[in-house]
Amino acid sequence: MFRYFLLLCLTLFLFFIPLSTEAGSADTSITVTICGNEIIEGNEECDGSSLNGEDCASQGYDSGSLSCSGSCTFDTSSCTTDDTAPPGGGGGGGIIRPPATEVILQGKAYPNALLTILKDGQIIIETKANVSADFNIEITNITPGTYTFSIWATDKDGVKSITFSFTVTVRAETITTIGGIFIPPTITLSKDVVNRGETLDIYGQTAPKSDIDINIRSEEVVKKTRANQIGVWGYAFNTAALEEGIHMVKARSLLEGLTSGFSRISFFDIGKKLLGVACQQADLNGDSRVNLVDFSILLYWWDQDNDCADQNGNGVVDLADFSVMMYWWTG
Repeated sequence: MFRYFLLLCLTLFLFFIPLSTEAGSADTSITVTICGNEIIEGNEECDGSSLNGEDCASQGYDSGSLSCSGSCTFDTSSCTTDDTAPPGGGGGGGIIRPPATEVILQGKAYPNALLTILKDGQIIIETKANVSADFNIEITNITPGTYTFSIWATDKDGVKSITFSFTVTVRAETITTIGGIFIPPTITLSKDVVNRGETLDIYGQTAPKSDIDINIRSEEVVKKTRANQIGVWGYAFNTAALEEGIHMVKARSLLEGLTSGFSRISFFDIGKKLLGVACQQADLNGDSRVNLVDFSILLYWWDQDNDCADQNGNGVVDLADFSVMMYWWTG
């Protein structure tokens, strides 16, 4: 019973720390800029009354009053040239209009990929990336507060990416821009059971011309390939160097200084039958969820050999299998 108590404590602890799960942690390349905080950041030309030392003359006009628009770009509507200056002198001063409360998501996915955006777990927008895999998504009519936004992409074959999530505080009358988002690639295996020495095709989609790191986690093998002009990538992996048993593979993309998070983990088996369908991705009772029911099954078989609960196929149900379950946890 003591070991069960320790495992329960570990479970509760894991619930309160970030997990590299379907809701992936934000990548370090993400940048957050806020239009409306009087600070010029990122690609902003200006912000509120902060004009970065610019005036109408620096924008090619002769006189007038330069101001900043609600989207943090220069507003030259009150700037004039000599041949357009109003009679009687007076240009009036520009009006600084506060921006709307808005969130903008910018980044890369896959060419023409369907993008699904969630706010606090609820779908709010479905849109598409362009042919170059870029996206610029505006979330309007949002009230100030702290939100967790999530985004996933669906590739040309209908395969869904891992969900990319991040938390941000939205301020009133500001435009919060989250840039540098790089959706992890999709990943598919040609088969889930292979003979040792047989070739396993690993493939998916990402942004065009991205470099791909493919990690075979069980042996710490890293292979590299590159996506083509439509973002499709693939690698023919010779399994001769791997031991018999279940192996895990994941991939990430690198492009123009951006590095995505890792893809969903896929499993394949060498030399013996893979886990039954009901036991894939730690779903031990086959209800398409991974929760306390599956956890209780795992505990029942703890320190024993069970084809279903032994997620990594090492002959015993232990912390490695518990770690796999935490990865797939849905609650």
